[in-house]
Amino acid sequence: MRFEGLDQLRKQLSDATKTGSGSLRNEMALWLEGIGMDFIDVVQDEIIRTRTVDTSRLLNSFGKGDGDNVWNLTKGSLTLEIGSNVEYASFVNDGHFTVDLKSGKDRRWVPGRWKGSRFEYDPTSKEGMLLKVKWVDGSNYWDNAKFIYERMFEKDLEIKLNQWMNTKFT
Repeated sequence: MRFEGLDQLRKQLSDATKTGSGSLRNEMALWLEGIGMDFIDVVQDEIIRTRTVDTSRLLNSFGKGDGDNVWNLTKGSLTLEIGSNVEYASFVNDGHFTVDLKSGKDRRWVPGRWKGSRFEYDPTSKEGMLLKVKWVDGSNYWDNAKFIYERMFEKDLEIKLNQWMNTKFT
């Protein structure tokens, strides 16, 4: 049996998988970085929409290049890890107790002072507030962003795959 175009397809596949500025692998890595940027935009939008925090530390940690940002792109395996190193990021997403239940205490003293409606932590202050055990609901900003972006990604992936097929395998 003989299949017309099989040798041409084999050569196109070989050419597409080579490394270099015009290679499919390089284009996929650039696209992956772009969709990562789109995703962190959605995460930031959800932090704002859900009024997750009134400071910008968590919000900024989802900006590429911020000191608290996690952004690990591995071009060889085409993987991108995105996240935040802010210690309370998961607490505000998932919810938390105001006092660590493992401590065996039902309350905790936090030194600081109130300035208007904001509490400012100050470890040297004799003033402060007493926290009692209470569950604080999470805002689900990460879960919401992931759900939203999964819907956007499906359409974007289909468009991009068609574009790559049309340009690389014609």
